[in-house]
Amino acid sequence: MKRLTKLGLGAAALTALPSLALAQDAAAPGFDEIGPYIMTTLLFCMAGFLVFFMACGFAMLEGGLVRSKNVTMQMTKNIALYSFAAIMYWLIGFNLMYPGDSWIMAGWVGPFFSTTVLDPVGVAAADAALDYASIGSDFFFQLVFVAATASIVSGALAERIKLWPFLVFTIVLTGVLYPISGSWQWGGGWLSEMGFSDFAGSTVVHSVGGWAALAGAIVLGPRIGKYSKDGKVIPIPGSNLALATLGTFILWLGWFGFNGGSQLAMGTVGDVSDVSRIFANTNMAAAAGAVTALILTQVMYKKPDLTMVLNGALAGLVSITAEPLAPSLFGALWIGAIGGVIVVLTVPMLDKMKIDDVVGAIPVHLFAGIWGTIAVVFYNGEASIVTQITGILAYGVFTFVASLVLWLVLKAVMGLRVSEEAEIAGLDMSELGMEAYPEFSNA
Repeated sequence: MKRLTKLGLGAAALTALPSLALAQDAAAPGFDEIGPYIMTTLLFCMAGFLVFFMACGFAMLEGGLVRSKNVTMQMTKNIALYSFAAIMYWLIGFNLMYPGDSWIMAGWVGPFFSTTVLDPVGVAAADAALDYASIGSDFFFQLVFVAATASIVSGALAERIKLWPFLVFTIVLTGVLYPISGSWQWGGGWLSEMGFSDFAGSTVVHSVGGWAALAGAIVLGPRIGKYSKDGKVIPIPGSNLALATLGTFILWLGWFGFNGGSQLAMGTVGDVSDVSRIFANTNMAAAAGAVTALILTQVMYKKPDLTMVLNGALAGLVSITAEPLAPSLFGALWIGAIGGVIVVLTVPMLDKMKIDDVVGAIPVHLFAGIWGTIAVVFYNGEASIVTQITGILAYGVFTFVASLVLWLVLKAVMGLRVSEEAEIAGLDMSELGMEAYPEFSNA
C-alpha cells in the first residue's frame, strides 16, 4: 500500500542535531519525534514537483513526435488534462483511492465526493500526524501520479481525436477509474491484502494508462494514410526530434521523484539510503533500455532509430518502477534492457494489427509495465507470480472494459474523431484556430 506501508519513521538519522531538540519546549514533541515528519513531508514535496515536471516531459515528447500541424493541440491537451486531473482528484479521486475505514464495498470501492481537508495554517506539532507526513504533501504527491496516466492516453491518440471528448474521458479516468483500481493496491484493497506488489506503479499507473490508450486506439482507428490498402505501414515522421529528446530527458529526471518518492519515508538512515538506491537503479534501467534499443535497431534495420532509443529509455523506466529498491545495479540493468527489447519488438507488432499509436505509448507503458510487474518476483521474496499475474489481469480487464465502454459512449454522444478534412488540414487550425509554427504554414 503506497501510503500505509514502508513508513519506517524513526529518528536515527536525526539524533545528530541535539541543539534543535534542546530548543523544543519541554512539553512539546522533541526533534526526534517531529524530524521524521518533517523529512518525509519534504520528500513528498520534492518528489512531487519532480513528477509534476513530467507533465512538461510528456508535452514535449508528444509535441516532437506529432506533425507540426498538430502541435498546438497536443500542448492544449496536456495542460488541460493536468488541470482537470488536479481538480477531479481533489473532488473525488483522493478519498476514493484512499478510503481508510470508509469503504462502500470493502476492498473494492471507496467513498465518492469526500473532499480532502488540508492541515490548518501553522499547525502545531501536537496536532500533526507525526507518524507520517503533512496532508498537503501526501495529497500533492499522489495527485501528480494520476496526471501521468492521462498523459499516456494523450500521446497514443494524437492527431485525430477531438479535444472535448478526450477531456471528458480524462475527467472520468482521473476522477473515478484510476482511483478505484488504485485503491485495490495502494489504498489497502483486495489486491494489497492478497500480496500483490507494485512499488511505484508499473501496473497501477503505467499499465492503466496503456490499457485506456489501447481501448481508445481501437475505437478511434488509425490516422489517414498510416496504412495502405495492402497493409503496408506508411511512416509519418514527427515534427521535431530535438523536442522529443528533450521530453524524454525531462521524463527521465521526473522518474527519480516518481520512484524515489514512493519510498514514502525519509526519517531514518535506512530510508534515505533506500531512496538513493532507488535513484541508482532507476537510472540504470533507463540507460539499459536506451542502449538495448540502440543496438537492436542497428541490427534489425541497419541504422539506429532515435524514436526507438527514446522509447527504450522510457520502457526501461517503466520496467523498473514496480520494484526499484530490491534489485542490484545488474538486476536493474537487465530488467531495463528487456524493456528496451519489448519496445523494439512490439511497436511493429501493433502496426501489423493496424493499431495506430502515435508516440509508442502502448508498448512503453502497457507492455513494459506488465513485464516490470512480473519481474518483481525475481527480487522480492514475498511476491508470488500467481498474485502478480492476478493483479495484471485485474487491472487490465477493469481498465480496458471500462475505457472501451466509455470511448464507445463518447463516440455515440459527442463523436470522437475529427472530420477527414480537419485531420488533413491539422487539428491546430480545425479545432483551435491557431498554429504552433505559423511562420511555416502553407496557408
